[in-house]
Amino acid sequence: MTAGYDARRLLIRAWDKLTTAWRIKSDPVGYARSIGVKVGNGCRLLGLDRGTFGTEPYLVRLGDHVSLTNGVRFVTHDGGVWVFREKHPEIDVVSPIVVGSNVYIGYYSMILPGVTIGDNCVIGAGSVVTRDVQSGTVVAGIPAKPIRTVEEYWDRVKDKGFQIRSKPLAERRRIFEDHFAKELSDS
Repeated sequence: MTAGYDARRLLIRAWDKLTTAWRIKSDPVGYARSIGVKVGNGCRLLGLDRGTFGTEPYLVRLGDHVSLTNGVRFVTHDGGVWVFREKHPEIDVVSPIVVGSNVYIGYYSMILPGVTIGDNCVIGAGSVVTRDVQSGTVVAGIPAKPIRTVEEYWDRVKDKGFQIRSKPLAERRRIFEDHFAKELSDS
């Protein structure tokens, strides 16, 4: 290979990474669909990158009104079969991941092969989901375990909430600073 050919290949790779990053940022749902993820209606996919949906994105299905946050990973294969590759060089173990509707998956959670998450679920930040999650459940931890129902979660947070989602950022800031003035004071 010549130096000119290598430089051209590097430029093409750099351009590909740049355009993919732009596609992910500008239209995360469109990007996910373009790589084979089945994405329902009204989904919010925050902080996607090329690795979010793993090496078999076509094995991931998201229902309607699913929210993914930064750092979430879907792993559709069992990489541990590496230890068998000398005897079984063609071995691969893969399973689909299915996420129901009205599901929130918190920061840096990992969903492992073969997992089905039911409807109306919350996956706590940093969780590793190794087993199916029943509808209406909040799970958290490593491995993720049920910690309460979604109804119990609502009972816990409803009095702590602020009705401010549509307010401008400056007004939201003022409301929060006023409300938490004691906690935020220097004395």
